[in-house]
Parts: sequence; C-alpha cells; structure tokens
Amino acid sequence: MIVVNLVTIIIAYLYATFSEWAIHKHILHGLGKNKNSWFSFHWHSHHKSCRRNSNKDDNYKIFLSLPVRREILGLCFLLMIHVPIYFFMPYFYFTLMVCSVRYFYVHQKSHINIKWGIQKIPWHYDHHMGKDQDANWGVTTDIWDIILKTRKKGIKT
Repeated sequence: MIVVNLVTIIIAYLYATFSEWAIHKHILHGLGKNKNSWFSFHWHSHHKSCRRNSNKDDNYKIFLSLPVRREILGLCFLLMIHVPIYFFMPYFYFTLMVCSVRYFYVHQKSHINIKWGIQKIPWHYDHHMGKDQDANWGVTTDIWDIILKTRKKGIKT
C-alpha cells in the first residue's frame, strides 16, 4: 500500500507540474493576451510589471491585489474541479493541494526576492526577462520545458 501511495504522489506531482506548464502556455498567455479576457491580468499586469521592474511585481506586496486575487481564485477553482478525485485517490488530491500552495509561494517569492528567484528558479526569470517571453512555461520546475523543448536560457542565467 505504501508503494501505491508513493506512486500516486509522484504521478500527481507530474500531473500538477504539467498542468502548470500547459495552463501558463495556453491559458495565461494564449487567452491572457486578449485585453477582454478574465486572464488578461497575467499578460497586461504581471508581465508588464516584471519587465519594467527587473522581474519584481509589487502586486504581491498588496494584500489581495486584483492580479494576486485572480491567481489565488484560479488555483482554488482548479482544486475545486478536482475534488471528485479525493474520493478515489486522496493522496493524489492532497498532492495537488500541496503543489498549488507551493506554486503560489514559489511564484510570489520569485517576484519579491529577485535574487532568490534567479538562484532557485532561473527558468522563470528567463521567462520574464529573456528575449522570448513565450518560452519557459514552467514556474516551479523546468522539467516540462526540457521535455517539450520550450526551455530557452536567458542572458543572465
């Protein structure tokens, strides 16, 4: 049973990080570039702020600013639609919960403490500050960028 639970946790982690990659690429950048989209905060606020401020986004310093609120609501929505999984695979669901909290923490910290972000998740720094902002879709890991060949190293990393 322990082996099954461990395998379930590993699969959930891979699912969560792939979902992070795919949502970032196809929804936050795909739909988010349209100013009338609910997801426009990502491109028109978050990316704009990061480019102007050497990857710093002060929205994370403002309690529940609109972009931060939308990011949190998006994570909560994703967890809500996965609730049925809890009844069949609770370890899978709890791993998704941990990955969601980890995502928000890592993403927020990388845009408040820039040096930490460059050291710990350089691919995300490259995503914002590199020549091509339509690459490096992973936030907490670059594994899917490497596998899917969307990892592009920037000048500083």
